[in-house]
Amino acid sequence: MKILFSLIALFISLQVLAQTPEEKLTAAGIVLPTVSSPVANYVNAVRTGNLIFLSGKGPSDPQGKYITGKLGLDLNIEQGYAAARLTAINQLAVLKKELGDLSRIKRVVKVLGLVNSAADFYDQPKVMNGFSDLMVLALGEKGKHARSAIGTNTLPFNMAVEVELIVEVTD
Repeated sequence: MKILFSLIALFISLQVLAQTPEEKLTAAGIVLPTVSSPVANYVNAVRTGNLIFLSGKGPSDPQGKYITGKLGLDLNIEQGYAAARLTAINQLAVLKKELGDLSRIKRVVKVLGLVNSAADFYDQPKVMNGFSDLMVLALGEKGKHARSAIGTNTLPFNMAVEVELIVEVTD
């Protein structure tokens, strides 16, 4: 009986591991939005070799409305976490558009998170956990990354967060 339970647990583990990033997102109730065009003279992503450099994106909903405000003044850590999580969804949408298949992601290499912060706010890492946690949810171990979480006095459109990243991909 113990062997049977072990085999069942192994089968379930393999099933979870076999899920694609898109399937993991769907299971979590996440729909990737349509990627918006840049608002100035730049592109959403640049590929060189097996690396993709993503321009900074913020927490915009499908209608293009941003989560705005300063952490520690207008927004609390939980609201900032949600903004960073939404930004991760937007960046995954960029990668999906660029690659066609999120399974081509070999590794999220580096994340730079900018947090629109009040002068006395110092919990930027807790805010950026929203981004990092979503990457790991979607990509598993491939989503774990090096990260910087920086407080800034302002961001474009008064966005709560802006995140850029570098991703290694396969052909």
